[in-house]
Amino acid sequence: MRWLLAFALLALPAQAEEVVLGLSHDAVNISTDFDGSEILIFGAIKRETALDADPLQVIVTVAGPDLPVTVRRKDRRFGIWMNTATVEVDAAPTFYAIATSAPWEDIITDTEDLRHHISIPRAIRSVGAPMYVQDSQSFTEAVIRIRENGGTYQLLENAVTFREQTLFDTSISMPANLTEGAYPTRIFLTRNGRVVSSYETEIDVRKVGLERWLYVLSREQPLLYGLMSLALAIAAGWGASAAFRAIRSS
Repeated sequence: MRWLLAFALLALPAQAEEVVLGLSHDAVNISTDFDGSEILIFGAIKRETALDADPLQVIVTVAGPDLPVTVRRKDRRFGIWMNTATVEVDAAPTFYAIATSAPWEDIITDTEDLRHHISIPRAIRSVGAPMYVQDSQSFTEAVIRIRENGGTYQLLENAVTFREQTLFDTSISMPANLTEGAYPTRIFLTRNGRVVSSYETEIDVRKVGLERWLYVLSREQPLLYGLMSLALAIAAGWGASAAFRAIRSS
């Protein structure tokens, strides 16, 4: 049985092309003066066979941690604006960027996109909605629209530079309001719209220094964190009042 298994493994065809990846840095530190970061992603194609006549294309994705999102719709009723429907989106990336070496329509088929969950709409998981909500898809579209306008969802077509079907590179700008956690980074090689190879790694995003200390304190000792916040607010108010009195008396 073992000989048969070994023979079957040897009989499998070797993967013709594979991704060899690099990152300018694999960690992002969030400090008090953090105002965003730019990650350079670069790599090469390792080949076991001769170059194919059909060109390769590259897709790079960087995703933040998935979190649930509550989306509310407001309508005007009786002269006032009020919430009329609520949908819970099960999981949406807090950040999602896609960079491609060609226009999106030319680089991957819908079937392959569905299989690998690459596009922004397919990176969001929304299982169901209340029965009374007839157009639940519009709530997911609202999340995408708002986050695209805020720069946390990005589709960067033609942003991957591909040289001689061997070397590629791109840069992803990450905003200041990053969520702490692991950021899966994926690279897909496609040919004629089909994925021929993929590679995945992670970028670690962590708070450091005072930001990290306050973050841990707020979660592990919320009472102490609240008392400190109250004390700081009182001190700031007293200091502002004292400064105002000094200005008036001078």
